[in-house]
Amino acid sequence: MFEKVDHIGIAVTNLEDALELYRDQLGLECKGTEVVEEQKVKVAFLPVGESKIELLESTDPEGPVGKFIEKKGGGVHHLSFRVSNIEEKLEQLKQQGVALIDQKPRYGAGGAKIAFLHPKSTGGVLIEICER
Repeated sequence: MFEKVDHIGIAVTNLEDALELYRDQLGLECKGTEVVEEQKVKVAFLPVGESKIELLESTDPEGPVGKFIEKKGGGVHHLSFRVSNIEEKLEQLKQQGVALIDQKPRYGAGGAKIAFLHPKSTGGVLIEICER
């Protein structure tokens, strides 16, 4: 079962410019930034109630966010749902015929275990599941 929307990932071309909007103009508090080498991104989290906005700046044009921005420009990149047991949820989704990008969880920002579902199985939306 999905526990809640954990965060909405937004691809940005420049993290500092995006923070000027989300933090300085919209008034959201930035809880810090982090570089996730494995994902080739620099990330900022901005809590909104029980969920977060995750701003993603690519650190490598060949990384997944870099390719997304090149193809589609900035904007909503993914929707993330929190689960309590990511391995169990991945197996359940696989049994239900959902195409997985990640067969096993990997490291994500904030120490989370994450895995992505393929948009071809989710109506064109990149969905991440995460366990914190």
